[in-house]
Amino acid sequence: MKSTDESLEELGWNAFFSEQLSVEETQDCHPVRVMAVHRGKITVAGAGVQHSVTPYIPGASPSDDHPTVGDWLLIDDATLQPTRVLRRMNLFKRRAPGDPRKEQMIAANIDTLFIVASCNQDFSVARLERYLVLAHEVGVHPVVVLTKTDLTETPEAFAAAARAIEPGLRVETINGRDPASAACLAAWCGPGKTVALLGSSGVGKSTLVNTLRGSDSIATQAIRAKDDTGRHTTTVREMHRLGGGGWLLDTPGMRELHLSDAAAGVSEIFDDFVLAAQGCRFSDCAHGNEPGCAVQAAIAAGTLTAARFDRWRQLTAEERATPTYPKRRR
Repeated sequence: MKSTDESLEELGWNAFFSEQLSVEETQDCHPVRVMAVHRGKITVAGAGVQHSVTPYIPGASPSDDHPTVGDWLLIDDATLQPTRVLRRMNLFKRRAPGDPRKEQMIAANIDTLFIVASCNQDFSVARLERYLVLAHEVGVHPVVVLTKTDLTETPEAFAAAARAIEPGLRVETINGRDPASAACLAAWCGPGKTVALLGSSGVGKSTLVNTLRGSDSIATQAIRAKDDTGRHTTTVREMHRLGGGGWLLDTPGMRELHLSDAAAGVSEIFDDFVLAAQGCRFSDCAHGNEPGCAVQAAIAAGTLTAARFDRWRQLTAEERATPTYPKRRR
């Protein structure tokens, strides 16, 4: 166990969490936040202390009650082991790669989501849409951060493509290696605030974390020249202290983001298609060759695009295909 200078409020503690504590719990337990998730261990920090504990919580289910980075836990004063996970403000999760029957938790209790993409041939509107669906589904404000502007002569073209995804989307274009360029992100990184970074490997997340922290302690790797894709640098989910008092939560790069239980998020990102579908002659219109299909009419008129329609249909089908299983008894 080691001492730290952070108070609970500086770690992100607020009334949402304090109101969950009973009088009995405050006598025998103390709250801590999960700062990092490793295999078999989690690092937690509380008022003035930081140490490692096992993530096992007696009686907890193996899914949503299992602690993830950003969570708040109660720690027993006598054993220094967790007793329960406090109810979350939000939770990012995805279907586990290779096994759609399982879900993988990404991070909890996030104030802002930085969706990081790079201004090169790896830029993908479809991938940005998936991250935005995830942000809307859990109710977290998204900011698209386009990195590597120093490697292109047309950064605004990438920014315009991102802004076209939905009205009012905040998009920032930066050189992740330049502190002055990245300074525009400070508005979301104030005291006690938690920002999560999501994006593919090689888009410059680790470089951006180093720049915002004013440190080069996090390893980075070069991308492959032939297709601008990167290798996984970050291998653990971890929170990093920022000079402005906030916390930056880095996550391993994800080239695959299979969504689950994200119908509301899909509807928000593709609200233009949802609205058009309300004008279809048949309520169960599949938007193919049915007569009176308002969606196909809008595509023919140029109001909607066929490429965006294909992405909407793919995400809708993927969300509907999410398998459901009975919960385990406690």
